[in-house]
Amino acid sequence: MANIEIDAPGTSQLFIGNEAIARGALEAGIGFAAAYPGTPSSEILGSLAQIAKKMGIYAEWSINEKVAMEAAAGASYAGVRALAAMKQNGINVVSDFLANLVMSGTGKGGLVLVSCDDPSAISSSNEQDTRPIAKWLDIPLVEPGDFQEAKDMTKWLFDLAEELGTLCMLRSVTRIAHARGNVKLGELPGKQHKAYFDQIHDLKNVMPTKFMPMPSSLRHFFLHMKLDKARDKFELSPFNRYVGPDKPDLLIITCGSCWLYSQDAVKALDLEDKVGILKLGTLWPLPEKFINKHLGKSQKILFVEEIDPFLERSVMEIVANLPSLSPHPTFYGKRSGHINAYGELNPNMVIKAISTVLELTYQPRDVVYGNKAEAVAKSNVPERSMTFCAGCPHRATFWAIRNAIKLDGRDGVVTGDIGCYSMALGPAGFFQVRTMHCMGAGAGVANGLGKLGQFGFDQPVLAVVGDSTFYHATIPALINGIYNQSKFILVILDNSATAMTGFQPHPGTGMTAMGEPTKVISMEALCRSLGARVEVCDPFDLESTTATLLEMMAEGGGAKVAIMRRQCELVRAKKEKPPYKVHVDAEKCIGEACGCDRLCTRIFLCPGLIWDKKTGKSKVDEVICNGCGVCVDVCPQGAIIKEAT
Repeated sequence: MANIEIDAPGTSQLFIGNEAIARGALEAGIGFAAAYPGTPSSEILGSLAQIAKKMGIYAEWSINEKVAMEAAAGASYAGVRALAAMKQNGINVVSDFLANLVMSGTGKGGLVLVSCDDPSAISSSNEQDTRPIAKWLDIPLVEPGDFQEAKDMTKWLFDLAEELGTLCMLRSVTRIAHARGNVKLGELPGKQHKAYFDQIHDLKNVMPTKFMPMPSSLRHFFLHMKLDKARDKFELSPFNRYVGPDKPDLLIITCGSCWLYSQDAVKALDLEDKVGILKLGTLWPLPEKFINKHLGKSQKILFVEEIDPFLERSVMEIVANLPSLSPHPTFYGKRSGHINAYGELNPNMVIKAISTVLELTYQPRDVVYGNKAEAVAKSNVPERSMTFCAGCPHRATFWAIRNAIKLDGRDGVVTGDIGCYSMALGPAGFFQVRTMHCMGAGAGVANGLGKLGQFGFDQPVLAVVGDSTFYHATIPALINGIYNQSKFILVILDNSATAMTGFQPHPGTGMTAMGEPTKVISMEALCRSLGARVEVCDPFDLESTTATLLEMMAEGGGAKVAIMRRQCELVRAKKEKPPYKVHVDAEKCIGEACGCDRLCTRIFLCPGLIWDKKTGKSKVDEVICNGCGVCVDVCPQGAIIKEAT
């Protein structure tokens, strides 16, 4: 990660958007930062944690997003500027607290929430848009349009949050969070303020030092006063701007990364003198006067934004209350089908929309050339499906689950969760997982399935969850299963890291975000304290793991726990050499004649095993293979050999 703490005001540094946000928080004088790792937001807290001790701040990976937000609020109550960061799914986790936090108000320390949305769900289970949530909860919301704004907005937002006494929110998206750009640095503040929670001295006026949402009507009134003040600030914000002619043929209204796409599209079409762009950085409450000033510029308005038609709907609400705007302009966007209603956008999509609205003919490249380029790419780039890494213990776990269910013979059901192991919905996990929703939901769904015996349901139920997700959201579902005697097995994939988001520590690793050793919260001790039967397995020992799962399926009683403990291969490989050197004995491998439908390369799907078309046999890719040796137990011919290194 970049050196976000560099004290060189006026110079430019190359930051990803998340680093720019972290730098903005530093320049704002942040003292406390909390987050739960989730792509594309993880680098915000990661950047701050690396330099926390040096800069005299505190940073933590919290158990989940709700606790992160609550902890940050606690710091705010004591006068310390605080930030909580999460991906869009985390906003759902924290929404109950947010609904009350905005009513109670914050302390003397500015409090900022950063949500990084993931259009196209590149690394998420959904592509939820958090802008409507900010509107629903009456949270002042901004969104940067480039990397400089990511830093500057964050810094400015802390001042605003402190002035208003309310939570303020910054929304980013993947292409801002993870792309890079030059950022001009500002000054870093001096010594932090001392934390102190004011006590109540005036019994006739307890509102300023009591943080609670009651009395709700009065608190709601105060909240709307804060929003009115925020709107006044937003009307004059430099983060809102118009670029283009006085009377454009088309007015684009946009925000965030779509501001960059819109500029590229207009430039590519050479329409700078015919198309205007109204870029909004303050999204809720909308700066209505600023918007009204530009609405009459054109009779054609195109909304360019990602995921939901948030600006489109909100601006149309404004126009509906403007009888003086006559005739009303024609609106184009997601509702009209000119902009995709889902997924990420890009300059080509915006070019197509502009061309359609203005009835232009635009061909970005020669059709023949395009077809040739695509053909060359297809012939030279190998097709790759999503799969676990070579040597991943999850592959072995799902192989054992697959075999145990087959041996049991009752068509077991596996419920899933969020993490690397979500790939078990497909061929990487042998299609074992049948449900996947949100963190902790697999165990919750298993609770219901496990209580259907009275309706004739006799299928084994296994709920698969990762170690970080176990601490995050699964413990309540496990308690529910034990308390209500639901019959299922909670399978915890303990690879000793929050692997999918960058190997951040969690309560089971014995390390904090700031690199300090801490007490390990033993998951087996915790589960046993609840009264559950707990078995700890090594997934690389396929025979023993399969037998344990089979025996647990057959056993009666309530919820049980099977912990699959094996360190993530990417972590192990950084510290140790491969335990085995693996190769295929060409004489024993009988290729397609094996009768197993090439189980090694078609079904087991470890990328370390490849098919040699010339010889018609399997072989080991020595560059990719991590030497776990699990494939040795998979080959029915015994053709795969391992030798200790």
